[in-house]
Amino acid sequence: MKKLVVLTGAGISQESGIQTFRDADGLWHDHRIEDVACPEAWERNPHLVLDFYNLRRKQLYEVEPNEAHIALAKLEKTYEVQIITQNVDDLHERAGSTRVLHLHGELKKVRSTIDKSLVYTLEGWELKFGDLCEKGSQLRPHIVWFGEPVPNIIDATSMVRRADILLIIGTSLKVYPAAGLLNYVPSAVPKYLIDPKAESQYYLQNLTIIREKATVGVGKFIDLL
Repeated sequence: MKKLVVLTGAGISQESGIQTFRDADGLWHDHRIEDVACPEAWERNPHLVLDFYNLRRKQLYEVEPNEAHIALAKLEKTYEVQIITQNVDDLHERAGSTRVLHLHGELKKVRSTIDKSLVYTLEGWELKFGDLCEKGSQLRPHIVWFGEPVPNIIDATSMVRRADILLIIGTSLKVYPAAGLLNYVPSAVPKYLIDPKAESQYYLQNLTIIREKATVGVGKFIDLL
């Protein structure tokens, strides 16, 4: 089977009803990065940070995978599909995808504040101040915040190096280090970008741009295959 590597961003989950961060009406419109998504914010006001992610988690329980998520899962019948996602939701998994690497963490998981290896699946949507790990420290969202290293970027780099086909969906290609993954894709590999706001001046060779939302664009991509 050919190896299809799929890099997904907020655009694919937006059609399921998950609010994006960077659009004009997105999450950053109501919250500054400095207040909810960096280690300093956690040190300064952990209650605000917990509330922010609790609301994100609660919303996740209210939405479902869309046609794009489902179509990618079905492609596993004919391709070795590896998804690398910048999203912290679990919509790819719920749609049936079996190989999903999360670059920026997972919303339904929490981890110890003193031992990064202690990661737990949260029961329900609410993480409270006073919820402790087995070593007695406060639990925090299992999210890669701004200013923190991205542990899975090394595995992701290895994956894109071995791609036979690269598909990019719903990402601005402006968030690093994720955007830097494109530098490691062999130039001869066919590449497809699905995004209604896609710009034309991308430097990638063998790039086909599909200016559609994810639910429409994935169908067109499959037709091109």
